Amino acid sequence: MVTALQTETQTISVIIIEDFKLTRVGLRCALNSNEDINVVAESDNASDGLSLIDKHKPDVVLMDLGLGGMNGIEATMKIRELYPNIKVIALTSHDREEEVISALSAGAMAYCLKDIDPTKLADVIRDVKNGVCWLDPLIARKVLDAFPRQETLGILKDKNSEEGRVPLTEREYEVLKHLVDGKSNTEIAKELIVSVHTAKAHVCSILQKMCVNDRVQAAVKAVKEGLV
Repeated sequence: MVTALQTETQTISVIIIEDFKLTRVGLRCALNSNEDINVVAESDNASDGLSLIDKHKPDVVLMDLGLGGMNGIEATMKIRELYPNIKVIALTSHDREEEVISALSAGAMAYCLKDIDPTKLADVIRDVKNGVCWLDPLIARKVLDAFPRQETLGILKDKNSEEGRVPLTEREYEVLKHLVDGKSNTEIAKELIVSVHTAKAHVCSILQKMCVNDRVQAAVKAVKEGLV
C-alpha cells in the first residue's frame, strides 16, 4: 500500500515507512502540525517505500524496523547506499541492544521508541536533518553499558601520534556526559545554561579531540574507555 500526501512544501520533507496504519496516521498528523515539517508520502512496506524515496527525495525517512518482507535494517542499508544524503530515523517498540547496534551500523542517524513524545520526535527530526545523531535516553545508557569498559586516566590518545594525548576540558567532560545520555545540543545548552551555539562548539571540539565522526561514536568510546 502506498499513499502519496499532497501538502504544502515545508522545510523538512519526511517519508514514513511503517506497517501499522494507525501509527502512520498518528505520526503524519503529529508531524504535519509543525510548520517546518512536511510528511510528503507514506508506505506500509520497504519496497514501495524505496520507490517513494526515489520519487520524492525526502530529507528524512522514519523507518519501522519490524517490517515484513524487507525489514527496516535492510531498507536502511539500501537507502544509505543509494541516497547517502537522506537521513534515516529508526522507529521501534523494542529496546534490544542488538537491534539498536544493527540499526546504527546500517546507517540510521537516530533510534527512537514508538512511544516518543511527538514534540520530541519533531526536535529529533530537526537535529537529524542537521547531521546530529540521537539515541532515546531510555535505552542509550543500557546499550552503551553493553560495551566492555577499560581503565583510563581520563585522557584520550591522539591517533596521529603514539605519544600525543589530548585531554578534554572540565566543561567538555560535562558535555560528554550529556552526549552519553542522548541529549541534543538544545538540551545540553539548557542543562549548562549556555547558548546552543556554545553547546554545539563544545560538541565539535569533543568529536575532534576524540577522533570520532559523530555523537554516537563519541558516546560509545566514552563508555568503553570509562570517561563517564
